[in-house]
Amino acid sequence: MYTSFFGLGEKPFAITPDPRYLYMSERHAEALAHLLYGINEAGGFIQLTGEVGTGKTTVVRSLLERMPGHADVAVILNPQLTPLQFVLTICEELGIFVRDEDTSSIKDLVDILNKRLLEAHAKGRRVVVIVDEAQNLSPETLEQVRLLTNLETASQKLLQIILIGQPELREVLSRVELRQLAQRITGRYHLAPLTKSETVAYVNHRLKVAGANGEIFSSPALREIHRLSDGVPRIINVICDRALLGAFTQEQHRIGPALVRAAASEVYGRTFSPPWMRLLIGASATIGLIVLGLGIWLLVGFNEVPATQPVAAAPEAASVNPAPAAAQPAVHATVQPEAEPLDIATVLQAHAGQTNTETAFGQLFALWGGKFDPANGRPCDQALQQGLECVYSQGSWGQLRTLNRPAILTLIDDSGNAHQVVVAGLNAADAQIKLPDAPLDVPIASISRLWYGDYLVLWRPQVAAPRALSAGMQGDGVRWLRRTLNSVHGRQNEETPSDFYDDELVQMVEDFQRRHRLRVDGIAGVQTQIVLDALANSSGAPQLIAQDAGSLGASG
Repeated sequence: MYTSFFGLGEKPFAITPDPRYLYMSERHAEALAHLLYGINEAGGFIQLTGEVGTGKTTVVRSLLERMPGHADVAVILNPQLTPLQFVLTICEELGIFVRDEDTSSIKDLVDILNKRLLEAHAKGRRVVVIVDEAQNLSPETLEQVRLLTNLETASQKLLQIILIGQPELREVLSRVELRQLAQRITGRYHLAPLTKSETVAYVNHRLKVAGANGEIFSSPALREIHRLSDGVPRIINVICDRALLGAFTQEQHRIGPALVRAAASEVYGRTFSPPWMRLLIGASATIGLIVLGLGIWLLVGFNEVPATQPVAAAPEAASVNPAPAAAQPAVHATVQPEAEPLDIATVLQAHAGQTNTETAFGQLFALWGGKFDPANGRPCDQALQQGLECVYSQGSWGQLRTLNRPAILTLIDDSGNAHQVVVAGLNAADAQIKLPDAPLDVPIASISRLWYGDYLVLWRPQVAAPRALSAGMQGDGVRWLRRTLNSVHGRQNEETPSDFYDDELVQMVEDFQRRHRLRVDGIAGVQTQIVLDALANSSGAPQLIAQDAGSLGASG
């Protein structure tokens, strides 16, 4: 969308891993060195931890690329396995043949694995097991992992196990019942976020790989990126991507700190102020307290009544209303405590069985008056059969508001598990999550913590293929485009509008795209058509933000 505007060959901040964009900071290189040393020299366990998005996967990929030629590797990406499944997975990863009758006995599997380890040792080879997201290992499986390190010769361990996980892994291994395993960890390394200088180098490195010839982010903007992302590479990518998109829509070739804060606001779902604002507010509050204290002191000083002076007006005041005090009912104000806002992590945990792909598509189809049956094939194929189409993309809350269609969001919880939820409504602060039981209003800020921009919307195309309309085309689709553009802008429609995509229509499309922060190219592609159709709403399709809705509750 913005690549040609900035002279880039491709999007530089995609969150999908690409070896060409690999940036090894000092701490990433050090973590990699620890792992390589452990594989070549140590035995037992090596532990690598780091917060979500700090680059643990990057280190693992680099480790696999640099793996010594004498090492055989088994990688376990889903550690939520029983002890039997865990050992069986290791055998499968190492290419060990296992008979069907042996797959139900953990003793038989360990014996088969031990035989392979002894053969590898005799040939001078090392066997390495890498367990990602290891904080999700159950205590029973961790105990089995420990027992596997008992496979050894008189002088050397036969199996090297690398545990990679979030900081919770350290808490898991600190339990008393797991102390035997913790004692066998020969190397520990915690991957911290990037420093300020590393953040700057990281951003510039990715821009350079993407083809940037000059500086796009100013120095203050780069400082803001580090401050607002805390140096977490994944969040840096998302903020930078939003900032580039925002600069493109405003036709600014240079990105300053204000644009970065606006991008971060979309990512987190809340407003960010400049760093000096906090100091200013603190200073103002201090001055205000001083002034308030001085005012109270002066007021008390001038109005203080000496204790020895009689108050003559007191009896008269008492006689104004002679009714006894008991006759005057006391009025007590009832203060209703504010309900705590829902946290999306709590929602996902409470509705774990309702945040899968099938349930989400069922809810989304229902909003369109359709029906989804998991047994009838792929969701998007079923959508086509019902006159709908799927559009998958990555974006922000701002883009969802522009498209104004209910969407399936992919959320990644703190344990690394993916969830699909339907956002059926939006207001300034909350999003309505559509669940089979009931809709729930959840703060946007809470959702933003687990959402990295993946979304899917359904829409009902108003034109036949080809879907993208551009200059020189002719037909009913072009006529629909011209008529709808005139309608949403309040212009008088011709009785029979032209069906030719001329220069005037190109200009109309560009103006529309510029106004709604779409890619300005004069081509009415899918997103332009969705936004145009949502504004016209001629088909009565479901909207994310109802024209006359002030709250979310009524839209469920």
